[in-house]
Amino acid sequence: MDIAGYLDLAGIFVFAVSGALAAYRQRLDVVGMVVLAEITALGGGIVRDLVIGAEPPAAFSNLGYVLTPLVAAVPVFFWHPQVTRLLPAVLLFDAAGLGLFCATGTLKALDHGLSPLHSALLGVITAVGGGILRDMLSGQIPSVLYDRQLYALPAMLGAAVVAGAYALDLHGAGVTAGAAVMAFVLRVLAMRRGWRTPRPRGVTD
Repeated sequence: MDIAGYLDLAGIFVFAVSGALAAYRQRLDVVGMVVLAEITALGGGIVRDLVIGAEPPAAFSNLGYVLTPLVAAVPVFFWHPQVTRLLPAVLLFDAAGLGLFCATGTLKALDHGLSPLHSALLGVITAVGGGILRDMLSGQIPSVLYDRQLYALPAMLGAAVVAGAYALDLHGAGVTAGAAVMAFVLRVLAMRRGWRTPRPRGVTD
């Protein structure tokens, strides 16, 4: 497995942890925890692969993609108080996964012949789709719909950079890595400085 594969697994792991923690907060049993971990980690990539016609989706052709969320759910199930205390670190890795998936998801769509605009859209879906499915299954409004700490926006910008560079015939790992880092940095700054997207006039917290 190359470095990109290992980075994919790292992103899958931290997304799965967030899914398992959501299951714990909703007081679900072990089955619910595993389902939310798997859906959160793999949902966005599965949707992307189905749209671009990559069959079977990577989640069903790579055993590590399926096993990694199971591994991630174990510490949450047995040691959730300790994992919760590590939440700042988990959020940091989650931001890294967000940056990585929005960039690589866009690139994969471009490689399958989609337009830059549609590829950027699929890059965003790769990054946030699992979280949307997690929130829907756990009975919550998807957090992406009230992007109060700039979660979807960094993914949009990262995906747009990859798609725009591709349209300008700029390719290579450097572009993808740069877009991923940009999305990661923006997400981290938003968390640390409390940056928020605006709401309609008259709407308050």
